[in-house]
Amino acid sequence: MCLLVHGHAHAQDRSSASSQRSADASAAQASAASPSVTAPKPIGSTEVAYPPGAQGDSAVMLLVTVNADGTVRCARTASGAPPFDQAAVDAAQTWHFTPARRDGVPVAATIRVQVLFRAPAVREAEPEAAESAPAPPPSTTAPGTKPSQHAAPSPSQPQEPLEVTVTGEKRAPMAVSLARTEVRQLPGTFGDPFRALEILPGVTPLISGLPFFYVRGAPPGNVGYYLDGIRVPYLYHVAIGPSVVQPAMVDRVDLYPGGYPARYGRYAGGIAVAETTPPEVTAHGEGNLRLIDAGAMVEGGFAGGRGTVLLGGRYSYTAAIISLLAKGVQLDYRDYQARVTYDVGAKDRLSLMAFGAYDLIAQETNGISTIGFGSEFYRGDLRWDHTLGPGSRVRTAVTLGFDQTAIGGERNAQDRLVGARTELDQLLAPTVHLHAGIDSVLDSYRVTTPLYADPDDPNLRRFSDQFPSRKDLALGVHGELALEVAPGFVVTPGMRADYFLSGAATAVGLDPRLSARIRVVPGLHMVHAFGIAHQPPSFILPIPGLALGSLANGLQTAYQASSGIEWGLVPSTLLTANAFNNVFTDITDTLSLPEDRGEDFSQRTHGRAYGLEVFLHRKLTQRIGGFLSYTLSRSTRRLGNDVFPSAFDRTHVCNGAVAYDLGRRWRAGTRLVLYSGAPKRVSTAATTNPQAPIGATTTAVSMAADPPRDPFFYRIDLRAEKVLYAEESVHLSFVAEWLNVTMHREVYNGTAIGPVTVPSLGLEGGF
Repeated sequence: MCLLVHGHAHAQDRSSASSQRSADASAAQASAASPSVTAPKPIGSTEVAYPPGAQGDSAVMLLVTVNADGTVRCARTASGAPPFDQAAVDAAQTWHFTPARRDGVPVAATIRVQVLFRAPAVREAEPEAAESAPAPPPSTTAPGTKPSQHAAPSPSQPQEPLEVTVTGEKRAPMAVSLARTEVRQLPGTFGDPFRALEILPGVTPLISGLPFFYVRGAPPGNVGYYLDGIRVPYLYHVAIGPSVVQPAMVDRVDLYPGGYPARYGRYAGGIAVAETTPPEVTAHGEGNLRLIDAGAMVEGGFAGGRGTVLLGGRYSYTAAIISLLAKGVQLDYRDYQARVTYDVGAKDRLSLMAFGAYDLIAQETNGISTIGFGSEFYRGDLRWDHTLGPGSRVRTAVTLGFDQTAIGGERNAQDRLVGARTELDQLLAPTVHLHAGIDSVLDSYRVTTPLYADPDDPNLRRFSDQFPSRKDLALGVHGELALEVAPGFVVTPGMRADYFLSGAATAVGLDPRLSARIRVVPGLHMVHAFGIAHQPPSFILPIPGLALGSLANGLQTAYQASSGIEWGLVPSTLLTANAFNNVFTDITDTLSLPEDRGEDFSQRTHGRAYGLEVFLHRKLTQRIGGFLSYTLSRSTRRLGNDVFPSAFDRTHVCNGAVAYDLGRRWRAGTRLVLYSGAPKRVSTAATTNPQAPIGATTTAVSMAADPPRDPFFYRIDLRAEKVLYAEESVHLSFVAEWLNVTMHREVYNGTAIGPVTVPSLGLEGGF
């Protein structure tokens, strides 16, 4: 990935006065920076073909990261509308540059490049011939270059693009990345990068549309979620709502299904990591207005470009709509995001990020509201980034948080947390990269007691025993080295150690990690990963403020191993195939327990998950793009001498999608979700309960080794978009989307559910 650390810029503006202010601010910053830094300069052509089927003129602003050898590491859109944005990104990845230099030493850097698209001239007498005529290439503007001579004259030429010094961090093997620009085109996700996680191989859904899933056999409570290194309790709003973070703020989402880097720990399942967009001094924003909610995000600079401010949020007005259909039902959700950055020097940046989310489902009867489900969480993160040199930086951060969930409408589970972390990225040599750090978090859990409750109520006492009020402390240290032992052969050994304290109980987890990426031939790599991961006892679902207090029974442990290939078949098309084998010990997967033991959330089991994952992916932002994701797996649990499938052991999980640019600013796509049924629960013969009165019997429910299963489920999602306006850096689109347009009902344990279906109409725009 690309991590922006600091920079100086000329920011383009439409008015000459604003442009002059940006230029003055940039000059002031440039004088404060080291005068020995030179920007990359392009070598050869930087022309971009006009996208087939596109119409009109457009401008795209790119952030292009150039490696120290002059090759392009990555390119992403800062502003621009489809299909022009993806055409510019794809072309930029083929460019070559003379690298940026600091004190004469080549370093990686990110530059801003503007690509101007001019529609081909159309002759009125020969419209058909004109449409088929080749289009003149657009112009690109980069540091040290002039606009292309092929470009049509522009009324205002752009100022010098942004120059930013960066540190580089290569994505670890086995991680699958989804960029927000592509997820926006994926039917059934409503443009939310988090919601696209369910399409990835190794991910097994509980129920279609719900934001909970197993990852390589690990239950939902064992999957960790991070936003810019900050732990997040859940990803989606209630009732199949959108993600809890404004999509415009999310640059990319990575899924580590297993064998992840040593910096991530305290989870025995997969890790989902979201990275926010780098701070931008140029004023920009995005917004959407739908039938159920509205959201927006704006960002701009201050103090002559040394600082940035970002504000975003979403509000649902579904309560007004639902009240017309179901009297007394209350449904509400909202979220907010804010970020402020300030460069205190050429090498130092202070950042403050705050975000939170609120969800509520309630029933109002005779003027009294009864909460069915209510949760909220808030985070504040203050960080300091210091650049040590080319490819090296250190980050120190402090995080405050508050989580709360209403339980049964009469009591609340709360968690007040404070955390601190320091991370070091150090380029020790051109082929050796060190990442190390230390982090800690203190959670203060509190569960309120219902008014007028009977203290001898066995259900109340059992719940209080499993979720006691207490303080939990976790201290961790981690380190890993990325070693390029030979050209195209990178091995990354790592180690993580965690100390846990919960009440009077303590535990220690030692987690070695090892991954390797080996280039076989150009475009084809072998990837391997192995790791051990420990986690304190966890609830079956990620619920804010609710955590088991049974550390005395030990940690959950996962042994994760996988091996596979990555093959770049053609440009913008990638094929990955991985075989994996995970072993779990002392895991708290209550969903898979027999029903007669399901009320004991601290019950431990052992298990295993193994299978094959295949992912064929062509970028959805291409004129025609799509993907095929398939997981063939088996997940089992062992309790005593009984071995049985886990509750959501779905042998086959398949996702497929295709998106097509129809021309005339129309784009459409469809998606197919298909997976096999979960195993049914099977009742055994009645047995005597030793704790029951003499002669009494109870029916023990268990999972057979090969039980009958529910039928296959499938659903079809649709998406259509019409670009209403796209000029310069402003765009407006109409989007129609429908999750489960077939209205198909899913069957779980013999009972039909739903249908879960969500139609959506809305406007999306940005500048």
